Amino acid sequence: HKAKVEAMTLDLASLQSVQHFAEAFKSKNMPLHILICNAAVFGAPWCLTEDDLESTFQVNHLGHFYLVQLLEDVLRRSSPARVVVVSSESHRFTEIKDSSGKLDFSLLSPSKKEYWAMLAYNRSKLCNILFSNELNRRLSPHGVTSNSVHPGNMIYSSIHRNWWVYTLLFTLARPFTKSM
Repeated sequence: HKAKVEAMTLDLASLQSVQHFAEAFKSKNMPLHILICNAAVFGAPWCLTEDDLESTFQVNHLGHFYLVQLLEDVLRRSSPARVVVVSSESHRFTEIKDSSGKLDFSLLSPSKKEYWAMLAYNRSKLCNILFSNELNRRLSPHGVTSNSVHPGNMIYSSIHRNWWVYTLLFTLARPFTKSM
């Protein structure tokens, strides 16, 4: 009954929008006890954002990463605070390292020729988990915890809307999924 909720606009496909959002939030001088990073795209066709990055990677991971970095000081001042990063079980079905075991940045924001929507989604979700783990390692001594969470196997939503094949698969799986 004491909660105060206020909606603010944020476009994760624009790093400038993320920066403006963070500045607007900071200008309110309010504490931030919980930040849930839950936005995602799935099965989207290849396209670049205004920042010249592949959109799935930027929306699902980089936009959240940047937002948390910009709000880190607010989270620390608001201790105890928590960051929850919604990932996916599908993170297990990809790799972001090259054959020599080094991080391959070209896999994170691939060219159109190298793009496959499912792999882009999986890689972005692996980045979410790695980020959340490292964030927790760095900030938990300051009273800010970070957890990544898998929301459940194929919770029904409209995330599949970008391609009819995904819509068909999600429709067939729907009787076996959780509802929102």
